[in-house]
Amino acid sequence: MEIENIEDLDRERLAELSLNMFHQIMVHHTIYFMEVAHQFGMKKALEIMKNAWPTSYRVQMRRLSKTLGFEIENNIPRPLLDMPRGDLLALIKGLGANWLAGDGIWFQSVEKELSMLDAQRCAGCAIMKYCTFEAWSIKQFLELPALAGLEGLKKGLRFRLYHQINTQTIIDEKPDSVVFQMNDCIVQSTRRRKGLADYPCKSTGIGEYRSFAEAIDPRIVTECIGCPPDNHPEEWYCAWRFTIRKQD
Repeated sequence: MEIENIEDLDRERLAELSLNMFHQIMVHHTIYFMEVAHQFGMKKALEIMKNAWPTSYRVQMRRLSKTLGFEIENNIPRPLLDMPRGDLLALIKGLGANWLAGDGIWFQSVEKELSMLDAQRCAGCAIMKYCTFEAWSIKQFLELPALAGLEGLKKGLRFRLYHQINTQTIIDEKPDSVVFQMNDCIVQSTRRRKGLADYPCKSTGIGEYRSFAEAIDPRIVTECIGCPPDNHPEEWYCAWRFTIRKQD
């Protein structure tokens, strides 16, 4: 039968279409946010996001709960609240793995269609924008102050999606500085098991950690201690020093 309307689809195709539409909603949300950032700057876009996201979430979740037949308590779906704590931690770890997989798939897709250089350029720009948003999102969740300082940064680093799947250490170096070490990076350790050299991620890492730290507190200065292609000791793949800028 020729398909002309949604009503012509069978159950499997309707289910597939619903997932496709979830994706459309996600991309629309992102494009709208980035357009506001383009027109008025990231700071203003994040201020607007404080209202846009929770309002949109409540509207969409309320409609989904009615359609799918689940209860909501404190804006959280009851099925999530009923999950054992260990399962919730496993879910969060899985979300971290999914984030990394999505990041890698985008990189490989750009590389395949264009070039390695284009993929690296896109990855570097994307991670800087994402980390600014990620830090803002974590600050909202933890209710950190605008100038969260190094203590806020340490908390923020532990709540990153990336933290859920890697082994990391944060060392209090001095009263005004901390050192962050990536002891086991799933990307680099996977390459090592395959007999490949470290992926040279220093330029991307500088933008990533600088953007994240400055979004936590604009007074924080980021310094790269070492990151591939730099030589590094066995105990870490990359290391970063964060220092609070002294006020005049």
